[in-house]
Amino acid sequence: MIEIKGGTIEEKIIKQLQKTYPISIKDLEKKIHISRIRIIRVLQRFQVKGIVQLESLPDKTFVRLLRFDFKFVTKKRQRKFIKHSHTKKQYQAPDDDSIMYS
Repeated sequence: MIEIKGGTIEEKIIKQLQKTYPISIKDLEKKIHISRIRIIRVLQRFQVKGIVQLESLPDKTFVRLLRFDFKFVTKKRQRKFIKHSHTKKQYQAPDDDSIMYS
């Protein structure tokens, strides 16, 4: 089982590879809106780990997913919003010491 952090470029690439096959690097760049150089770096790291295989053709490079046992790990978040109670300020009438109230 390969653990991948949620909200990272790696997560976006793997989820897109799981959705669409075959996909080229150019199509991947358009779909996840990340530069080609960053995608190639991540894919080369994945290729070293044995997760993907890059298939080069004369005009395109296709990406093939070799493993499918991924676990996406995210931060634990509190599902329900905590309502904070605020104490209401008591209204105080101003003390008038003017001539009118003597």
